[in-house]
Amino acid sequence: MAQFGSEKMAKVNLFESSRMFCDLYCLEPGQKQKVHSHDDNDKIYYVVEGQGLFTIGREDRLLQTGEIVCAFSGEPHGVENTSSERLICLVFMAPHPSLKG
Repeated sequence: MAQFGSEKMAKVNLFESSRMFCDLYCLEPGQKQKVHSHDDNDKIYYVVEGQGLFTIGREDRLLQTGEIVCAFSGEPHGVENTSSERLICLVFMAPHPSLKG
C-alpha cells in the first residue's frame, strides 16, 4: 500500500470513519511534514519501516521501526525523514478532523 512522491511526503488513506482515520505517511529521504497542531485531535505515529525525527511539543525524538509516539490535542507535531532510507508511518487521528463542532 505504500506510495512515494518525489516532490513531497505521500499520504495513503487506509480507512476512516466519522470518528477517526488511519493513513500511511510515506517519506523519501529529506521529506517532512511541517510542524503543526490540531486543537481538538490526537495523532498517533507508529513507525512501520525506517527511522525519522519526530517533533512532539518541544521535544525532538529519533524513532525507528516498531516505535510509537502520540501528539495530544494542541501539541505541535511533525516528522522528518533525516535518514538515507525511506520512512513509512502508520498514522491515526481521532476524532476525525473533518468533524466540526
